[in-house]
Amino acid sequence: MSTPSTVPADNGTIFYLRSEHHPENGTLLGFWLYLMSDCLIFACLFASYGVLGRNYAAGPSGADLFDLPLVALNTTMLLLSSITYGFAMLEMAKNRVGLMLSWLVLTLLFGLAFLSIELYEFHHMIAEGATPQRSAFLSSFFTLVGTHGLHVTFGCIWLVTLMVQVAKRGLIAENKRRLMCLSMFWHFLDVVWIGVFSFVYLIGSMS
Repeated sequence: MSTPSTVPADNGTIFYLRSEHHPENGTLLGFWLYLMSDCLIFACLFASYGVLGRNYAAGPSGADLFDLPLVALNTTMLLLSSITYGFAMLEMAKNRVGLMLSWLVLTLLFGLAFLSIELYEFHHMIAEGATPQRSAFLSSFFTLVGTHGLHVTFGCIWLVTLMVQVAKRGLIAENKRRLMCLSMFWHFLDVVWIGVFSFVYLIGSMS
């Protein structure tokens, strides 16, 4: 912690710090607040799907469109990415940069596999005429699942950025803090996807 210094002034003494003061765990607290706001966004999207998810407008329903084995494979990819990120955090705690980066690469590959399968699913649905404009069900479906997919995309970009920073500067305090923030973000996306898989795909396939 920086030592306070004094500067004389006409109206007394002014105390200040020689270097910038960063409150301990301030970044993590701020990131928790961000995740809470993201929870509100997804809560609104889930609520919209709950209201509109049965309005098919004489078009296809989830039972007609969803390929559960493919979605189960996609879910497995994302859950595995969460496990590998957890192993990366364990290696970070031991300051093993090489092993940590290896686990992060696996995390990135699982995340990209998840996005690839999701894009394939979207392409297949649109090719069959199940576009977002077809019905309220499809509009709410693409909005909810697509928003989650965008979050995973940003997470992959963030992950690549952090791997480059760690490779250049090592496990300095700033990089550890950023990796912890990304860890919370990544696991948050897993929790949201479990909700999507259960509420959208499983229930939708039974409609």
